[in-house]
Amino acid sequence: MIGISKLYCGTVEPSDALRYGRDSKRLPSHLLQFAKDKKPVVVWNVTRRCNLRCVHCYAQSKDIDYKDELTAEQGKELIDDLAEFGSPVVLFSGGEPLMRKDLPELAEYAISKGLRAVISTNGTLIDEEMAKTLKKIGLSYVGISIDGVRETNDKFRGMKGAFDAAMAGLRNCQREGIKVGLRFTINKQNVADIPAIFDMLEEENIPRICFYHLVYAGRGTKIIDDDLSLEDSRKTVDLIMDRTKQLHDKGLPVEVLTVDNHCDGPYIYMRLAEENPERADEVYELLQMNRGNSTGIGFGCVSWDGSVHPDQFWRHYTFGNVKERKFSEIWTDLDDELMAGLKDRKPLIKANADRCAKCKWFDVCNGNFRVRAEAVYGNVWADDPACYLTKEEIGYYDDEE
Repeated sequence: MIGISKLYCGTVEPSDALRYGRDSKRLPSHLLQFAKDKKPVVVWNVTRRCNLRCVHCYAQSKDIDYKDELTAEQGKELIDDLAEFGSPVVLFSGGEPLMRKDLPELAEYAISKGLRAVISTNGTLIDEEMAKTLKKIGLSYVGISIDGVRETNDKFRGMKGAFDAAMAGLRNCQREGIKVGLRFTINKQNVADIPAIFDMLEEENIPRICFYHLVYAGRGTKIIDDDLSLEDSRKTVDLIMDRTKQLHDKGLPVEVLTVDNHCDGPYIYMRLAEENPERADEVYELLQMNRGNSTGIGFGCVSWDGSVHPDQFWRHYTFGNVKERKFSEIWTDLDDELMAGLKDRKPLIKANADRCAKCKWFDVCNGNFRVRAEAVYGNVWADDPACYLTKEEIGYYDDEE
């Protein structure tokens, strides 16, 4: 994650993270990305079932029963292990997590073990009663996926009325005093709605939004052509920065982040180097703390069936299963070549990539998103095709130049 508001609008200083020793167990949620120990935030897809049919779904979910989901008892054993291992956050996702009836019980159990519990939901199932339940158990945050204004969102999510139902869920959470925010996956079909989404943040008093760059996984592999061009990605990040600053200048400190494209960090730094060099120096220090893409390091995933993946987009590769071995054992087992490679990827990328191998920002980007490289080039260690920085910006020059 790249915090636009944290970095560009100056809501976080390097001293904020240093004050807590950069220890993930001590850091407040908004500073977790600057932890030095990088204990994994774990996405647990508690179910594959979903009531919507989103065109970009990495889980390729349907509204059907799926076999082999972890039982409640197995889920609690997973939570026990995560708590003992030191994972700071468990993010309950799906499918649609609220289609699993014992989701509140599992989330409450995680909280009782000292974990921060978050859910990622389409919001359509959060009626007044469910909102009261989520408040009672003490969720840290509810992230609701909305991918455009009404018509755009409903088309993207495959169900008429999905937008209105999600907004009702959001307002139900707000009435109960639950911190709630939006999740928006950027693509050609909805990028024009971003200004309207910022208007909605202000009108609805929504405190947080994450803008996700498209990842080519699951159904997302079928809409690669809907990804933005490199130039349009730059323009979109500029738009997000500009609109975030406008909110902050109005005294509305909305937390705005971009996700799944770590070249956003150097891009923010380069813009600040022209606008505010002193702040740019502080941002560079924060980017060094962040350390870029954390797949297989500070971010992992457990599927509905217990399979452990580098992150939620790597359904095609599993390190093992928590039904057979603890997550903590699987996560620290470097006998798996991909696990070892993700934890020390620089030599492998240097040997296989072109632009990434020569990029001066590698240590603040960490090679960006490996699953995208694999999807396009068939090589996990190749260049991330979604990096929009120019040769001059990354310090790359052909030998003949």
